[in-house]
Amino acid sequence: MSDEDLISVDYEVFGRVQGVFFRKYTQAEGKKLGLVGWVQNTGAGTVQGQLQGPRSKVKEMQEWLRSTGSPKSHITKAEFKDEKTVDSLEHSSFNIVK
Repeated sequence: MSDEDLISVDYEVFGRVQGVFFRKYTQAEGKKLGLVGWVQNTGAGTVQGQLQGPRSKVKEMQEWLRSTGSPKSHITKAEFKDEKTVDSLEHSSFNIVK
């Protein structure tokens, strides 16, 4: 692990992001980047969750959530809030929450 800050950030993604394997792709991308956290569908038709990990990797994931997503998704916007530095990771892996 580098001496890079660990950060935690909550996110919500808007657009056509349910029923298009968005959560599965988000989980895979998060794991690929070495992040921990979670992702779930909301009743409002969005996808939300939390990312934790080294600042540069979280920023990469934020860009992925903002612009890439799953192949059949159509992202209109992604919002990020409550970004904070954490001393240690609060999750052990990247999970899909039902």
